[in-house]
Amino acid sequence: MTRGARYRSETPFTVAEGWSLRRLTPPSRLFGANGLRTGADNRVYVAQVAGSQISALDVTTGELETVSAKGGDIVAPDDLAFDTEGNLIATEYMDARVSVRSPDGTSRVLRADLPGANGITFHNGRLFVNECRVGGRLLELPLDGSAPRVLQDNLPMPNAMEFGPDGLLYYPVMGTNDIWRIDPDGGEPERVVGDLGVPDSVKFDAQGYLVSTQVGTGEVLRIDPRTGERQVLAALAPGLDNCAFVGDRLFVSSFTGEITEILTGGATKAVLEGGLMWPLDLTVTPDGTLYVADGTYLYAFGDTGLTQVASLFSLNTPGYVRGVTAVGPGELVVATSSGEIASYRPGPEPVTEVLAEGYDQLYGVAATADRTVVVAEFGAGRVLSLRGGSVEVLASGLDRPLGVAVGPDDTVLVSESGSGRIVSIGSGGVDTVVDGLDTPHGILVRGNQLLIVDVGLKALIEFDLATKVRGVVAANLPVGVPEGVVAKPLLGTPPFSGPMGPFAGITAGPDGTVYVSADAEGSVLALQVQA
Repeated sequence: MTRGARYRSETPFTVAEGWSLRRLTPPSRLFGANGLRTGADNRVYVAQVAGSQISALDVTTGELETVSAKGGDIVAPDDLAFDTEGNLIATEYMDARVSVRSPDGTSRVLRADLPGANGITFHNGRLFVNECRVGGRLLELPLDGSAPRVLQDNLPMPNAMEFGPDGLLYYPVMGTNDIWRIDPDGGEPERVVGDLGVPDSVKFDAQGYLVSTQVGTGEVLRIDPRTGERQVLAALAPGLDNCAFVGDRLFVSSFTGEITEILTGGATKAVLEGGLMWPLDLTVTPDGTLYVADGTYLYAFGDTGLTQVASLFSLNTPGYVRGVTAVGPGELVVATSSGEIASYRPGPEPVTEVLAEGYDQLYGVAATADRTVVVAEFGAGRVLSLRGGSVEVLASGLDRPLGVAVGPDDTVLVSESGSGRIVSIGSGGVDTVVDGLDTPHGILVRGNQLLIVDVGLKALIEFDLATKVRGVVAANLPVGVPEGVVAKPLLGTPPFSGPMGPFAGITAGPDGTVYVSADAEGSVLALQVQA
């Protein structure tokens, strides 16, 4: 086990003479927060899908310990349970697996054929799992890894579940916005309560009442399972994921990584502050507003810090945003992990218009002066342009393209993360502009200055397009994965997203401030040339 935050470097970052660097937003301690389960040690164990990590939180001291680290055997854990031997059992949502981690740290895969494996609970020596997908199943899994027994099928997205004091299994169904129960030894399922706020977890308090988080509304509800009567214990922001009790104390998790204790009278207390899960692309609109794509959420940064502009659960959402660029006052063009390019106008009545769809892992996006949109299609190794509803392939055969930028004379520049170079795309084909890099991600052009975020070198590189002089603006940056870690691919969470991968974006404001996504620690960095 390791202690500390989600990312730690022994070497502080360094900045070239004439530049200054500061954190615009504070680092996050978790990669979001998903499933919660209280252990025998009275710590709350936190599953983190995006970070492929499980941490244990002491809710009294706030001490956080990494139990299963990024790059380990367990990939994208979503929910957790403990058996009577102290084994930690995790559903691996993106890999369709259930794995068992023993107290000595070794892991084994129990099943690998459960698409959308999500809710999990252990009761009287028996293990139960459901699949959070359209057409999902509710299953009992034999502990020897043999074929599961189906209790119910064709469920529209069941989620985190628990046994009640009556011996029945209670489970929320997000797609029908209700909570059900079933006898695990047979019988028909029974609807307990409906018309909720999109329930995604259930647990029981000491009085035998259901407690359920509502991902759509951010409410925490206490429900009488006999009558369906409900009480709002707290109203938080949408994006709640799970809940757990430590004695009589109630804690809830959020996709932002926040762990909140629910107190009496609707009061709450943050045990762990939330933040950015893994900031991706960035852009600045003409009025100077900085937008941050964080996958599940799209944020704007202002005088009061980060404000959620859109999420997977909001009205007219653009979806899981990965690439973003401003194309005019109040208008963004985004690239989503579902393979869509869309126009998005945030506001009280937001408007999303899909411009093109069906692409393979879109990442960086940029626009020319005449509003031609250019986007990197990572999965297909292509760069596309979009104008007036017509899509053109500008280049193909590229090695994992990620970042795009528009240079002098509207030349398109692209980072090839697989080959460690920046290329230009023109009428004559593809030409190398900068090579000898490691893993370039976001790129930015300001006049003849090309700035490159290299997550392999953990540096911000400066290259003069005219003189070809290259230098390091900042080093030891919290980008990419920690040294020695090989991150395993995240296959995505249909229907919410396609394959999910990191992208350390970069942009600049009208005052010359350069912003970089520090995806390893969940912050945004601001760099300026000193006067």
